[in-house]
Amino acid sequence: MLKVIRVILQLINVVIILTLLAIHFVIKEDSYRNSLFFYAFPLLIIISIILFLSIFLTKKWRRFNLIIASILLIIWLAGSFKIHLSEKINATDLEIVFWNASRDNDFEMAFKENEGIPDILILVESKENNLVELQQKYPDYFFYSSHEEIAIFSKTPLVIESKSSSKFNTTVINFKTGGINFYAVDVTGSQDVPRSWELGFVDASIKEKQNTIVLGDFNTPFESKYLKPIKQNFNHAFSEKGNGFRETWFWNIPLLSLDHIWVSKDLKILKASKISTFQSDHSMVKTVIKR
Repeated sequence: MLKVIRVILQLINVVIILTLLAIHFVIKEDSYRNSLFFYAFPLLIIISIILFLSIFLTKKWRRFNLIIASILLIIWLAGSFKIHLSEKINATDLEIVFWNASRDNDFEMAFKENEGIPDILILVESKENNLVELQQKYPDYFFYSSHEEIAIFSKTPLVIESKSSSKFNTTVINFKTGGINFYAVDVTGSQDVPRSWELGFVDASIKEKQNTIVLGDFNTPFESKYLKPIKQNFNHAFSEKGNGFRETWFWNIPLLSLDHIWVSKDLKILKASKISTFQSDHSMVKTVIKR
């Protein structure tokens, strides 16, 4: 009887591992339903599941699970963990920060978490900012807030060029400041809405491909095929110049890269970083662009 139970556990173990590997490496986002599984089981979760399953296995099969988990860990680290040397930064260069404020934080908290006031700061899901008080406190700076909970700060005058929202509440705000064109993006996090629709809406909203920065919460991991169009014209700031784990969610556990700063290929990225915080379930992301 014990032998039969062991065989059943081994079979379940193999089926679960093969299914998880197929979801992540083969099936991926070939349909809306499968994409939900792809997002739900990033490599770190798969590794954790495989290690957990090993508890119930014999020594021989436990070794098998540990080997698979080790290989996946190497693959994950190779894609996720970045090491770069930042270049010399001058006072004239542009510091840009983005943060999903998780509806509990405002500009003041963002300044505090960033340990300083950047040149440009974009918040999504920000709690209501009192722009009148902020303007009085920072009379030389510029603020903007939309009904869609996107808030923008700039040390130089900013011009809102356009604002558009999909019928599923994905919002893109195009603005200009500091001589650069920006698109602030907040993609809906609803699991009922296919990411292909919303990322298609974002792609259609990005009219400029030069001297442009696209940043926001895409609610889509870096590995998604739906980010391929933007990767053709923009560099991912953290992948190019960041240090540490690229993932920005969940509560400082590096599960998914949902928050991105994309820089057009004609602009030079000097530095990129991720600021871990317990003020939001999303990490803050920052880059410095040569100006």
